[in-house]
Amino acid sequence: METSRLLCERVLYQVVKSPRHDEMYLYLDKGQGMAPVPEALKQRFGTPIPVMTLLLRPERPLARVDVTRVMASIREQGFYLQMPPAKDAYLLDLFTPRDEA
Repeated sequence: METSRLLCERVLYQVVKSPRHDEMYLYLDKGQGMAPVPEALKQRFGTPIPVMTLLLRPERPLARVDVTRVMASIREQGFYLQMPPAKDAYLLDLFTPRDEA
């Protein structure tokens, strides 16, 4: 049982980025590619730009997301969508027009 679980964990994953949305990424099973991604998401995402191919492992963390969550999502639905990080409110204020006093 343990061996079969480990074999399932040894999957090459591909990370692609969206040309339309800054810092939006899809993590995919390299063997399946974009096939499991719903058509509506494909349309919104745009033509994927390959970023990297890697072997995800639970003991090797990722920078912004929980690696086990990514692996589980790919195993269950065929992909993991990483959304852009939320903008800090104080940064948004820098670009908001202010009323002149």
